[in-house]
Amino acid sequence: MGRIVAIDYGTKRVGLAVTDPLKIIASALETVHAKDVLTYLKNYCAKEAVDAFVVGMPTRLDGSDTNNTSHVKGFVGQLKKLFPEHPIHLHDERFTSSMALQAMIMSGSTKKDRREKGNIDKVSATIILQSFMEQQALRS
Repeated sequence: MGRIVAIDYGTKRVGLAVTDPLKIIASALETVHAKDVLTYLKNYCAKEAVDAFVVGMPTRLDGSDTNNTSHVKGFVGQLKKLFPEHPIHLHDERFTSSMALQAMIMSGSTKKDRREKGNIDKVSATIILQSFMEQQALRS
């Protein structure tokens, strides 16, 4: 069984999260620079079995595109070219950054850890992945 990799794409940093092989638990994986993310994913998929990708899709409350939506769509196009055999699921990422910050506060993270934007990106990707997994469970 392969894992599901979640991606919180930003033009500077990309937060990554992954499931366990049984697809039960979502865990933060890494934060990488946007220019390095495809190489990172290629190397990761060479070491680990990956069944699918979940990409956080940024939208406004009314469902319209944000400034980052076109960047994410471009990234998804590159991801499809690099991994044509892997399904790519788009998932609503509204409020994940604020939820990630709140989760870090509740877990006792230090202010220094919360100021590190890469930590928030990883936790955001984990929230996207957990939300996707819960949605899939409801559909089953």
